[in-house]
Amino acid sequence: MISYGCCAQNHPSLTMTIDGVKNIRNSLGTVDLFDKAVSEKMAIVDAEIELGILVPIPKDMAGGYTHERHKRNFFILQDAGNLYQITGDVKYAQYIKDYLIAYAKMYPTLPLHPTNKSYATGKIFWQCLNDANWLVYVSQAYDCIYDWLSQEDRDYLERDLFKPFANFLSIENPQFFNRIHNHSTWANAAVGMIGIVMRDQELIDRSLYGLPIKEDNDLAKDNDGGFIYEKGMSKAGFLAQLDNSFAPDGYFTEGPYYLRYAIFPFLMFSKAIDNNIPDLDIMNYRDGILQKAVYTLINQTDANGEFFPINDAQKGMSWNARELVTAVNFMYDFNPKNTALLSLAEKQGKVLIDATGYKVAQAIKEGKATQFLQTSAIYGDGKNGDEGGVGIMRHGDNCLVVKYSAQGMGHGHFDKLSYSYYDNTGEVIQDYGAARWVNIDQKGGGRYLPENKTFAKQTIAHNTVVINEVSHYEANIEKGEAHHPDLFFSDISESDVQVISTKDSNAYQGSELHRTIFMIKESESDNPIIVDFFKVNATNKQKYDLPTWFHGHLLSTSFDYNKELTSLSILGNKYGYQHIWKEASSTQDQGNAKITWLHKDKFYTMTSSVELGDEIILGRGGANDPNYNLRPDPVIIHRKKEKSNILYLSVIESHGTYNAISEIPLNPFSSIQEVTILQDTKEYTIANVRTKNQDLVFAISNLNNKPTQSHQVEIGGKIIEWIGPFTLNKKTIKE
Repeated sequence: MISYGCCAQNHPSLTMTIDGVKNIRNSLGTVDLFDKAVSEKMAIVDAEIELGILVPIPKDMAGGYTHERHKRNFFILQDAGNLYQITGDVKYAQYIKDYLIAYAKMYPTLPLHPTNKSYATGKIFWQCLNDANWLVYVSQAYDCIYDWLSQEDRDYLERDLFKPFANFLSIENPQFFNRIHNHSTWANAAVGMIGIVMRDQELIDRSLYGLPIKEDNDLAKDNDGGFIYEKGMSKAGFLAQLDNSFAPDGYFTEGPYYLRYAIFPFLMFSKAIDNNIPDLDIMNYRDGILQKAVYTLINQTDANGEFFPINDAQKGMSWNARELVTAVNFMYDFNPKNTALLSLAEKQGKVLIDATGYKVAQAIKEGKATQFLQTSAIYGDGKNGDEGGVGIMRHGDNCLVVKYSAQGMGHGHFDKLSYSYYDNTGEVIQDYGAARWVNIDQKGGGRYLPENKTFAKQTIAHNTVVINEVSHYEANIEKGEAHHPDLFFSDISESDVQVISTKDSNAYQGSELHRTIFMIKESESDNPIIVDFFKVNATNKQKYDLPTWFHGHLLSTSFDYNKELTSLSILGNKYGYQHIWKEASSTQDQGNAKITWLHKDKFYTMTSSVELGDEIILGRGGANDPNYNLRPDPVIIHRKKEKSNILYLSVIESHGTYNAISEIPLNPFSSIQEVTILQDTKEYTIANVRTKNQDLVFAISNLNNKPTQSHQVEIGGKIIEWIGPFTLNKKTIKE
């Protein structure tokens, strides 16, 4: 371990700096976007000053008064600190001091939070995580008024508030501090940032390297009670977070929703380290992993900028979140050559009231912004990038996400080889996300609800195959963490034909899952078509379900079905099936099954190849849900029974619009005429998709994925030859 000396400059030195403040003060009133941000923050903070000092005794869960009051306090205190530095108005410094004194008087008297519902219960909040949030923000406020305060004030605040607070988050809660997890990132940053302000090398070292743990799990201490960082070092702390939480390309193993949340402490602490411990060169640490993480995060969004709700995620979170404003401002400040970030800042319509925000606002004023482009991408998972991953295929506003990642720790879902599909309206084929209402007191105090475990995490809640009504890995996190799917092949180099093929051999013992999804742009439509091959090779005859969770109103089917008109039954007893109402079903003949729905004035059709005896089930979420915690979303389930080796083949097409004002539908019928499986063996899968004007013949090598391998298959007396793992031949249909 290297102990880096602190610190390189005087206060402020975390995210605000002396030189940065000078630049801002010299330019106030000349940069509209920045001046607007300062004015808005002044109005908010001034209104809070009028309310006085509000430090209630903690008692509520998230969403309750005391929780939200203390949460608002740390936001306001950070802003007040920046405003003091920008304006020089001592009312902001006095306001911060009064608040800090109030907290210093209360903190030594606080027991653990009375809710006691967390693995690491906080004092000000119900969990240590929120206490760490508080310290990350408030350390910045303290930094901004540090030199204004008297030595007596500083001694009192550090003795009765800040040092005990940092020790509580770390020494007193090692199970919280010494993890590889977004929670611990907040804790590491909190302890490190207050350590930098206090010039406390012990806290700084603790934040970077974690708590040292002996074999007997007692904290290792020297004869004076200090920590021994040279021996028994645990693989924890801020640097361990950077080493283990990200793949080399910047993908965060818990998913984009949680990186959106964690990117704030990652960047805030890194900015503080960069300002005070430049020898660590934190922004280039691990080949610039934080830089990669930000750009990878921003790219995991749909056309509207909303993050893909992978794993435990609340929908609607987007690049307009305050954490992404921070990320855009910080990363442009670090690398002004990336002018595409400026166009994102324009979309956000706001900047930080610090030197990074000023720099972004000034560059926008100077017309430096260039267009930000979302791209198709393949991201690896795991610290070495070899534990599966996430693939993104894009064409215009259309985007398809294939998830074949690692488990994602406790926030992971059992959804191997699942996919979701988006267009300019948002979600079309959805990932459920989390069963949680963040910060809404009426819904469990904002915590994860019981249905998150019993439904949202379960395989049937996702668009992937379920065998024998049992979730992947039997819904066991430890089993999930031990395994991951793999990328079999991909080609996203061209926009008109993109493909991602993935495999998994561990979700079910004795069964191999193999999914190959194409996004094809056809001249007949402005939108691409999605062609989905899902193949399962198994040693025994089993029951298979392939759900498709769509958004919209069912319009028509190509088959008759039996609709439950007076009562509903549930689909099963566990693994999420107990939460699905069975509304209708249909036993299929050989051929195709078409289902058309309308969503946000757009028509969509799914055309599936079916075998004699297949069953199509139309269901809806919300069964066994006494508190209305689940959304009543519709689902189509394609069921196959008593089969070993099976192939699902489906095509999804967006093909028209409806104008509610003129009441005129345009192109409401699918152009897909027929979907046919020509051959499906262990070695090869061949299929034809017939549109109005042409045949699309797909050939996939199921065993050999070498790009130079030649293949030859005879179909109906004709030879198909190709090189590489797949080919697509297009043939115009003669009238």
